[in-house]
Amino acid sequence: MLLGGVAGVLLTAAFLTVIRWPQSEVTYRSKAPASVAYPDGFPHVLELVHRHTLSGRHSYTMVIGRSPNMSYGHWVDIDTVLGAKGIESTTWTQSAVRVRFPTGHELFVPARSFLYGR
Repeated sequence: MLLGGVAGVLLTAAFLTVIRWPQSEVTYRSKAPASVAYPDGFPHVLELVHRHTLSGRHSYTMVIGRSPNMSYGHWVDIDTVLGAKGIESTTWTQSAVRVRFPTGHELFVPARSFLYGR
């Protein structure tokens, strides 16, 4: 009876662990300032999303879009070394968004890549 209870607890813990993976967390978020109005008329957001799997694999994706839950937009895979260090700053302009990493690397994404729900 005790062995069955222990097995049940272990199976429940294993099941709960598996259904929670892969895990995602937003490690950086930047909203375009109100002073930068894009032709599609929507506010835009940039997020750096960290995903990690049960096997220990880590990946980073930058998403720029207008969707409230960021399920749709312009996706850019970020090198894990850059992603792990995070984003230092973002600069929003009418023509683009420029992302600066603490390493000195910069990423320039033209507005045409994320406007109109792309």
